[in-house]
Amino acid sequence: MHDEVSAFYEAHPYPPAVDDLVAYRRLWDEPRRRADSHLFWPHEAYRDDRSILVAGCGTSQAAHYAVRWPRARVVGIDVSATSVAFTQRLKHEHQLDNLEVYQLPIERVTELGQSFERVVCTGVLHHLADPGAGLRALREVLTPGGALHLMVYAPYGRAGVYLLQEYCRRLGIAPSEEAIHDLAASLRALPPDHPIVPLLRNSPDFVDTAAMADALLHPRDRAYSVPQLYAFLGSADLAFGRWIRQAPYLPGCGAIASTPHAAKLAALAPHEQHAAIELFRGTMARHSALAYRSDRPAQPAADFDGDGWTGYVPIRLPETIAVRDRLPPGASAVLINRNHRFTDLYLPIDPAQERLLDAVDGRRTIAQIADERGGRDLARDFFRRLWQWDQVVFDASGKPAP
Repeated sequence: MHDEVSAFYEAHPYPPAVDDLVAYRRLWDEPRRRADSHLFWPHEAYRDDRSILVAGCGTSQAAHYAVRWPRARVVGIDVSATSVAFTQRLKHEHQLDNLEVYQLPIERVTELGQSFERVVCTGVLHHLADPGAGLRALREVLTPGGALHLMVYAPYGRAGVYLLQEYCRRLGIAPSEEAIHDLAASLRALPPDHPIVPLLRNSPDFVDTAAMADALLHPRDRAYSVPQLYAFLGSADLAFGRWIRQAPYLPGCGAIASTPHAAKLAALAPHEQHAAIELFRGTMARHSALAYRSDRPAQPAADFDGDGWTGYVPIRLPETIAVRDRLPPGASAVLINRNHRFTDLYLPIDPAQERLLDAVDGRRTIAQIADERGGRDLARDFFRRLWQWDQVVFDASGKPAP
């Protein structure tokens, strides 16, 4: 099966190779890097020189990380020689001296003889013959204070994908160019209420032939529900940290917060809340999470029960916007994270809250903002909600902002 997966990616490199990283480089300025850093390490001072492993880097993901973090040491590994060659070409064309690339399976990553503060493995482990072996190998190369960014498929939102995967198996459809072309033409005849139709319309998994082959004709594909993902991490001696975008999983965010079940959900332990809301939403197609070594001292990303929150420095996430059209009564703006795909995840704010938000500059603490613009009780509740709704991250290091 390992050889079959390797051969699949040699024939269908995914994601499709890119030629130009100049526009991408412009997106990643220092404020964006700082926000990203504190998403992973809220209690550590900002650094831009970490060691980063991109495991299963495909044709360009490791190059993207080298562009994002020009002072970091970036290593990419992939089982596909074609993907490694594409990445090497990007390295030379864009003079990415901070990037190294190797053809190496994830299960053998320890052969690098290196450790990393940040390990990125998105869309890969669910294709391995033994995902547990791959995850344990990644844990072995993660430094004690390191962070793992993991993305795996989720089962319920991909129900239509698995129906069509089985359909393709029954017809013996091979991942040839002609067969993929015929498959694309056949999908246009699907019933409009087929479970895969929303993904065909909205997901990047179907924008080209390589993406379609990866979604429907991959020789190995599994998915993890929220409880299965928690267990998967635990089996590798890893601890769940947070979701990359957490609002879709939280009972206080979105339409579910106003249902009669809101109090029952709030009474559950966090992992049970996340599992229940995955079932309620029903269309999550992937889970993106941060995890840490379980021997790392536990430290909540944000704690509003004591007084520590007063020293947090809020940092706006770059994908957030304030909308001022067609507002609900009493609202001066509605806050949206453009990376949320669920349309109920919008946060109305009133004029007093907007004054607090306007004072967020990435340097002032919540206490400084509150004392200037509205009082600490109001600020505590508001900044907790901003964090829950993926509007801000916090620099909780207590160090001066760069």
